[in-house]
Amino acid sequence: MVQSAAKTVTAYLAELPAARRAELARVRQVVRQHLPKGYKESMGLGMIGWWVPLRRYPDTYNGHPLLYAALGAQKNYLSLYLMCAYGSPPLAARLKQGFKEAGKRLNMGKSCLRFQHADDLALEVIGEIVAAVPMERYIAMAKAVHRK
Repeated sequence: MVQSAAKTVTAYLAELPAARRAELARVRQVVRQHLPKGYKESMGLGMIGWWVPLRRYPDTYNGHPLLYAALGAQKNYLSLYLMCAYGSPPLAARLKQGFKEAGKRLNMGKSCLRFQHADDLALEVIGEIVAAVPMERYIAMAKAVHRK
């Protein structure tokens, strides 16, 4: 599954095979436990996403809520998108360092961490990264990029 047409997180998780659902659920729990106040969880882009609500920041480049993090099941792997780390070199460096310290292999694109099992991830550092950017600071980061 690359993108889902599910309208709710519950429906999305229900359409996954049990093993993949369990792995995503573990990572989702870490994100939800560490997510700063104000971000909202919903489906978008065919995945579970955590967003800055449009009522809080309507001036996005595409008219859609600003994505903070996302979690999804791709055809051959699971993915966790950490847009906050993508937009912050210090957070990206901390993520890499945290994986190294945990003895985990970091399989990452620009913002996408690819994994098969939650145990492939340095969940403690992922929680730290998710918790690192309060919504007001993330909006300020987005505005600074938008101005360029």
